Amino acid sequence: MRKSISVITKKRGRGRPVTTGTGVMIGVRMLSEPLAALDKWIEAQRESGLSRPEAIRRLVGIGLKKGK
Repeated sequence: MRKSISVITKKRGRGRPVTTGTGVMIGVRMLSEPLAALDKWIEAQRESGLSRPEAIRRLVGIGLKKGK
């Protein structure tokens, strides 16, 4: 008697990594000049590999602190 086909389960670690948690997705469209300024700010940071979304989150945080 032949064995039945085994079920292949997904292994952990596949797919997108867990990011900052559950939050609200906000899409932002930027013109070339502000986007270039954002990229320049990212390059000026000590951390390498800072993503655009993380840079935007940090800049929003900085702006909100100054507004107090």
